[in-house]
Amino acid sequence: MTDTHDPVQQIGWLQQCLRSNKRQVGFLFGAGCSMAIRTDQGEPLIPDIREMTKQVVRILKERTETKADIESLTGQFSQDGTANPTVEDFLTRIRSLRAVAGKGEVRGLNATSLDRLDARICDVIHELTNKPHPRSVSPYHSLAKWADGKRRGCPVEVFTTNYDLLIEQAFEDQSVPYFDGFAGVRRPFFDLRAMEEDVIPSRWARLWKLHGSINWFQDAEQRVWRGPVDSKDGNRRVIHPSHQKYHESRRLPYLAMMDRLRSYFRHDGASLVVCGYSFRDEHINEIIVQGLRSNPSSVAFGLQFDSVKDIPEARKLALGQENLNLFAKDVGVIGGKELPWPEKAAEAAAESQSPWIEWKPKNATATNEPHLPSFKLGDFAVFGKFLAELAGANAVASGETNGR
Repeated sequence: MTDTHDPVQQIGWLQQCLRSNKRQVGFLFGAGCSMAIRTDQGEPLIPDIREMTKQVVRILKERTETKADIESLTGQFSQDGTANPTVEDFLTRIRSLRAVAGKGEVRGLNATSLDRLDARICDVIHELTNKPHPRSVSPYHSLAKWADGKRRGCPVEVFTTNYDLLIEQAFEDQSVPYFDGFAGVRRPFFDLRAMEEDVIPSRWARLWKLHGSINWFQDAEQRVWRGPVDSKDGNRRVIHPSHQKYHESRRLPYLAMMDRLRSYFRHDGASLVVCGYSFRDEHINEIIVQGLRSNPSSVAFGLQFDSVKDIPEARKLALGQENLNLFAKDVGVIGGKELPWPEKAAEAAAESQSPWIEWKPKNATATNEPHLPSFKLGDFAVFGKFLAELAGANAVASGETNGR
């Protein structure tokens, strides 16, 4: 018999981690999570990074002040052999060129052109991602209910590469207190000391936005603060703050947020649930792998929307790191071993059907044939239902409606 991984058993391990009130539990959410939030027409509320890039380039080419500059930049990627650059690649390139341009010109672009491109790209990203939840129930709301569903010895930590405010809105809709690195009311300022000392009550969730946010700004004195999302005061939005741009100061958010992810793995038995993230950011991947290596009691669950052939970066990392468990649609990479999910006879498959694993016959016209499983938790909409079920079980178990 061919060796397989048991998806039901793996879901049991994941449930055990999420039910514990003693383990350090955290989440890493990528663009796939925000894409799971749908409009009334069934379209993603916020586009993925590829679609966002297309729209950014299109809009900047339609504007007279940026048309020539964005065409020059896209030409550079073509000359350098970079296929399909993303909007984050654009921002990284712009800021790298700006760092050496000074008062002169580099690759046909001067400081004014580069600053203008940076600002306009961030403005368009703001326009595309500044969207409220279309309804009061979403996977993010399920996360909020789960986070507030029981008293915990360790705070819930949420890391995200998304710039939108969907997590914040869900937490606030559910009256879940959280700390995101900023302090104050009139003009909340970035407080590195509060992040490092971490003396906030454990019932407060921690929200760490690894790639910045549409409501973060940097003023002329290089101070970073959080303001109204539609602010028009001319300050630069802190979106995708490049590691290259901020190497000179650890007081700025990018390195501080990355340090927070790095320190997360120092907790005994730390568990990180990854959803909507395809492991394509080398800097984040490096921190995850180093953290898992340095702390053998830690574990990461990589819930993937796609089949394993479509996620080569994630597959390679999981094959080389035994405590990075990858759950793809068709296979599991667990303990450093890649094995398929098992087939089941039709009767056994019918008994095992669940919202989290779906068994379908190999041949759609012969339902009595062996059934193949499809692992569903990589879909954030399904994972939200999973969290909602756990939140309900927690409330029943504790006899409480919330953790306060």
